[in-house]
Amino acid sequence: MASSAKDIQLRELMDTVSQLKTMMAEQTELIRSLRTVIDEKTAHEAVLQEQVDYLTKKLFGTSSEKTPSDIPGQLNLFNEAEAEQDPSLPEEDCIEEPSPRKKKATHAELFKGLTVHKQVIPLAEEDKICPVCGTPMKRIGEEYVRRELVFTPARCEIYEYYTESYGCPNCKEGNGDTEKAVITKSKAAPALIGKGPASPSTVAWTIYQKYANGLPLYRQEKDWKEYGAAISRTTLANWIIYSAEHYFRPLYDYFHRQLLLREFLMADETRVQVLKEPGRSAESQSFMWLFRTGEDGQPTILLYGYTPTRSGSNAADFLNGFRGYLETDGYQGYNKVSGIKRCSCWAHSFRKD
Repeated sequence: MASSAKDIQLRELMDTVSQLKTMMAEQTELIRSLRTVIDEKTAHEAVLQEQVDYLTKKLFGTSSEKTPSDIPGQLNLFNEAEAEQDPSLPEEDCIEEPSPRKKKATHAELFKGLTVHKQVIPLAEEDKICPVCGTPMKRIGEEYVRRELVFTPARCEIYEYYTESYGCPNCKEGNGDTEKAVITKSKAAPALIGKGPASPSTVAWTIYQKYANGLPLYRQEKDWKEYGAAISRTTLANWIIYSAEHYFRPLYDYFHRQLLLREFLMADETRVQVLKEPGRSAESQSFMWLFRTGEDGQPTILLYGYTPTRSGSNAADFLNGFRGYLETDGYQGYNKVSGIKRCSCWAHSFRKD
């Protein structure tokens, strides 16, 4: 009877231990899932904080000018002497060898790419007579005075193109083997854009001013008016878009194909803000991707690509067919690019350390 009671008690204890193990396993799984949720929340908060910091800097941060507090180690202009002094140092230790002054560039170096026109200031005819004896004086030399940089503003001109027509007078009189008059015309090159006044020089200047000098189209519209040409900003925009689609796109696609044939590439992406993008708010973040060939002795190819998102599928689509080495930062989206050997960037590696 006692042995039976001990067996029952032992079984109850074993059941209790089994239940405790089950509860511990459930608690462990619950803790693991909670940690996963916390990690996801933390990562999400980090992304949100990064966006808040970025937008705060864009709205309220300085654009280019930096105050002393913005620059680590930079002292205030007025208390620099007090902050830097050290009375314990002997006087001779404070003496430093003066650094050699940088040689000032000459005018010949500053303007070496410009055409030089020599202007000789003529002497008046009445001054060519000797004031002492009245004898006509002879030129004995010249003396350098100064150098001036002269700017000649651009000008607009209209070129009207005509084709020439030639007809055979013999056939016209019916003396030839044909009953119709024989007429031949010269052939004009097709217009750059439609039937408008756009020429290669005007379109090239518009694109250069817009993207190299950062001059908005509404300001270019005023410049063209000053030159005597009333060209609207809408027309300028049409020139840019048409040229991009019909002339630059085939060239871009060619370099894209050549880039995919290289053995080593580098890639990176950065945030950009696009205004008035269909279906998206002005605060939405888009991305500009950069793809560059390595130093392999061949001509460098550097291409940009715009996408509304940072999805790694964008990089995979752009690099579809590439089978070499790809150097990037730590962004995991590049793992979607198949068939490559991915390399880490040393600069980002040091940054993480």
